[in-house]
Amino acid sequence: MPKRDTSPSNTNTLNAFAPGSGHTPFDEGSGNAGETQQVVSKSGDHDDRQMHLTDNFGHRVSDNQNSLRAGERGPTLLEDFVLREKIFHFDHERIPERIVHARGSGAHGVFEVTRAIPHLTKAALFQKAGNECPVFVRFSTVAGGAGSVDTPRDVRGFAVKLYTEQGNWDLVGNNIPVFFIQDAMKFPDLVHSVKMEADRGYPQAASAHDTFWDFISLMPETLHTVMWAMSDRGIPRSLRMIEGFGVHTFRMVNAKGEGKFVKFHWKPVLGIQSTTWDEAVKLAGADPDFHRRDLFEAIENGDYPQWDLGIQVFDEAWAAKQAYDVLDATKLIPEEDIPVEIIGRMTLNRNVDNFFAETEQAAFLPSNIIPGIDFTNDPLLQGRLFSYLDTQKSRLGTANFHQIPINAPKCPFHNFQRDGMMQTQVPVGRANYEPNSLGEAGETTGPRACPETGFTSFTANGERNDGSVKLRIRAEAFADHYSQPRLFYRSQTQNEQAHICAALVFELSKVTLEHVRTRVLSRLRNIDESLAERVANGLAMKLPPKAKAAKEPVDMKASDALSIQKQARKTFEGRKVGILFAEGSDKSGIDKLKGEIEKAGGTVFLVAPKIGTLKVKGGELTADGQLAGSPSVTFDAIASIIMPDAADKLLKDAGAIQWFADAYAHCKTIGHCKGTQVLLDKANVEKDEGVVPWEELIKVGPIRHWSREPKVRDLP
Repeated sequence: MPKRDTSPSNTNTLNAFAPGSGHTPFDEGSGNAGETQQVVSKSGDHDDRQMHLTDNFGHRVSDNQNSLRAGERGPTLLEDFVLREKIFHFDHERIPERIVHARGSGAHGVFEVTRAIPHLTKAALFQKAGNECPVFVRFSTVAGGAGSVDTPRDVRGFAVKLYTEQGNWDLVGNNIPVFFIQDAMKFPDLVHSVKMEADRGYPQAASAHDTFWDFISLMPETLHTVMWAMSDRGIPRSLRMIEGFGVHTFRMVNAKGEGKFVKFHWKPVLGIQSTTWDEAVKLAGADPDFHRRDLFEAIENGDYPQWDLGIQVFDEAWAAKQAYDVLDATKLIPEEDIPVEIIGRMTLNRNVDNFFAETEQAAFLPSNIIPGIDFTNDPLLQGRLFSYLDTQKSRLGTANFHQIPINAPKCPFHNFQRDGMMQTQVPVGRANYEPNSLGEAGETTGPRACPETGFTSFTANGERNDGSVKLRIRAEAFADHYSQPRLFYRSQTQNEQAHICAALVFELSKVTLEHVRTRVLSRLRNIDESLAERVANGLAMKLPPKAKAAKEPVDMKASDALSIQKQARKTFEGRKVGILFAEGSDKSGIDKLKGEIEKAGGTVFLVAPKIGTLKVKGGELTADGQLAGSPSVTFDAIASIIMPDAADKLLKDAGAIQWFADAYAHCKTIGHCKGTQVLLDKANVEKDEGVVPWEELIKVGPIRHWSREPKVRDLP
C-alpha cells in the first residue's frame, strides 16, 4: 500500500498551530469611518500562513473591523460567515456563566402606562393610560465574573423584560446611553480586551489594565463610552439610582404603518447618585454585595424603586440633518435637541424567590419585540439580534429555555416547535407542522399565522439606504413550483420514472387520510399527467381535478444530468464483485476472473458455504465470507464457479437460492458456470444480456440491466 502522507497539510493535528503566538508585521491606517485598520502589508509575505487572520476553517479575513452590510448604512447580512463564526465562538467561550454581565441582581415589578401614544405605536400596551404589565429587571456589571464585587468602575447592565399581552418585550440596555463600538463584529475583541488578561487571569472586574487600554487606544470610536465609564456614572451609589438606556435607535410603528425613530430612557425617580472612587474601593472590601443587598433590602422594606420610561422620537428628515448618524451606537441624541417624553412608570415591588431559578436563568433577547416596536439597521443591534439567542442555548443547555418560568411569556403561546432537551410541555395530537388538513378528519390542526395581527416589520426603508422596502414576502419568481419537478421527471429514463411512481405509491399507501392522498394527486397533475395517472392507478383512486398553480408551469428542455441511469458508467472501478465457490471449484478459473476484475479496478470478495480454507481443484482457497452472511445485495455483480455436486448440495440451502434470486431481481450482472445452472433454475433466473457465462462477466461489466425489471416486479 502507498505510504500515507502525514505532513501538516494532510492531517487534522493542531500541534503546529499556536494562536496568538509570533509577531505579524502590519500596516496601520484608518477605515471609512476613521476606525483603526491594521492589515498585512501589501508588500508582506502572503505565503506565510501565520501572518494572516483567518476563520476557524482557514479562510483568510479581509476586514476584521466591519460587518458585511447591504449598503453603507444598511442591515447586516446573514451571509457574513466571518461575523457569525466570530460571535458564535465568542458566545460559547464560557459555560454556563454569562460571558459578560455575569454578576447580576434581579427583581420583579410592574410597568404602568402613564401616557397613551397610539399615534406612535400600535403596541397594545401603549394604547391607553393605565395599562399595566408585569416586569422582571436584571441589573449587572459587565466585566467581572459571577463572584466578583458589586462596586467596580464599570458599565451597568439594565435589562427589562416586559411580559405584555402580545408577548415578551425585552429592552436590553445599560446605564450609559452609548456603547464602545459601532459594529457587532468588534464585540468579541472589546470584551476580550477588558476581561482578565489571557495569560495571567487578572485583574478581575476591572478595566485598568494593558489590554483594555491598548484596544481603546487603537479604537477611537470607543472614547465616548470610555468618557462615561470614567465619570462617576461608572461607580453608582445604588442600582436604584442609575439611569437606563436602550442604547440603540429603535423604531415605533403605528396602526397606519407610519414609523418614527425612538430612543428609550429609564429615569430613576430617586434621581442619579454615585459614589466617589475611594468609597467604591472601600465598599468592595467592606461589602462585596453592596448593590445587591441594597436593592433587596429596599424592596423587602417596601421602599420600592421606580423609574419613568421616556422616549425621544424623531423622523428620518431630522436624522438626516444631524452631524452624526443616529444608527451609530456610539452616539446619543442630546435631550436639548429632542426632549425625553415620559410615557410610563416601572415599580420593582417583589424580590425573587430563588436567585438561580430567576435571576441566573433569566434570558434576555433584543429580538424579543412586540408589534409596534421594530428594529433599525444599527449594525451593533443587528449583531446582537443573532448573538443573544445563540448564547442562551449555550448557557441554559436547551432550545426550550423559553419554558423556564422566568422567561416564559404570561400570554398564551402556540407553535409547532417540539421536543428538544428538557422539554416540559406535553403537546397533544399529531399536528406538528403546517400547512396541514387534519381538521378534515376531525383532528386538531394547531395554530396559524395571522397577517392582520401578527408581527410585521416596518416596510418603508427611510434610512438613506439603497434597499427600498423590508417585507416578509417572496419574489414572484418563487411562485413557479412545478416547472422544475416536471423537468426532473421528464429527464428520467422510463424505468426511473417507474421508480418514482412506485415510490409515490408506496409512500402514499401509508397515508391513512384519503383527502391528503387526493390533494397530492391533484398536485402531481401539474408535474405530469401520466405520473399522476400511474400513481392514482397504483392507489386504486380516481384522479382528482388538477390543483390550481400559483404560476403555470412551462416545459423545459430535458436534462440528462438529472438522470442517474443516463450518466451510468460501465466500469469496475469502485465496484465489488462476489464470487461464489465451494469445495472442488476450479481455482484457476477463480484466479483468472479475480485477476481480470482487479486489473479493471474492481475488488473481489470470495464467498463460500463455509468460512475458512477449502480444498479446490488446483489447490486451496480461503473464503472472505460465509454465504449466509454475505448476501448478494452487498455486491455490484456476482459470479459462481462451482462443481455440479456442490451445486446439488446448495439446492437445499434457501440462502443460496436467494443469493441468485436477489441479484436477478436487482438487475445485476450474474456470471455463472454450467454447474450453477440448477441453482439459477430454482431461483427462476432467466437468461438475458446480464446472465452470462462467468468468462463474459468482465466484458458485460457490473451494470444494471433495467430491461429485466418488468420480469421481476410489477411497476405502476
